[in-house]
Amino acid sequence: MYIPEFNRLTDRNEIVDFMKQFSFANIISARNNLPVATPLPFIISLKDNQIILSSHFAKANEQWMDIENNQVLIIFSEPHAYISPVNYDQVLNVPTWNYISVHAYGKGKLITESEEVTRILEATIDTFEGAYRQQWDNFPEEYKLKMSKGIVAFEILVTDIKAKKKLSQNRSEDEKQRIIKSLSESEDSNEKHIAAFMKKEFPE
Repeated sequence: MYIPEFNRLTDRNEIVDFMKQFSFANIISARNNLPVATPLPFIISLKDNQIILSSHFAKANEQWMDIENNQVLIIFSEPHAYISPVNYDQVLNVPTWNYISVHAYGKGKLITESEEVTRILEATIDTFEGAYRQQWDNFPEEYKLKMSKGIVAFEILVTDIKAKKKLSQNRSEDEKQRIIKSLSESEDSNEKHIAAFMKKEFPE
């Protein structure tokens, strides 16, 4: 990913917080010299100061076969917003997009022990719908085992991260505030998210 220096995001805590907030990401690997991608929900955790990404494939999705022996890329890429040139001081301008994107690189480890598979499944439930946990806990063990056998759980140990925060950093203060106002008034949730990130980045 191309990252101009003024768009480079380096704060590790901010990167991890972003990944947790927008945790539905694309995992990309290669098979027969062709890229393969699957969108998945990820659990982001820290262990011994290293970032661990956990998720699971449907067993029928053969991409799981490629992640242990190759470098994989996980892209966290929401939100984004179209930026109209009407917000700029000069007429001679073109539209652009504001966005935040995190590219996490690493190697995968397949999780095969049933207790560890259950741990990842239950961590997913706790993260995305904690209220469902009681229902899950009351399911027969045979049913939960059947569900577990239909997936392949895995973890990615992140070895490198490239993060980009493109929020009109190269624009004047007046232009930034006009963009924030325009996006804040939008009904589009992506644009509202970008407005919130910009407000945090450029407080009045």
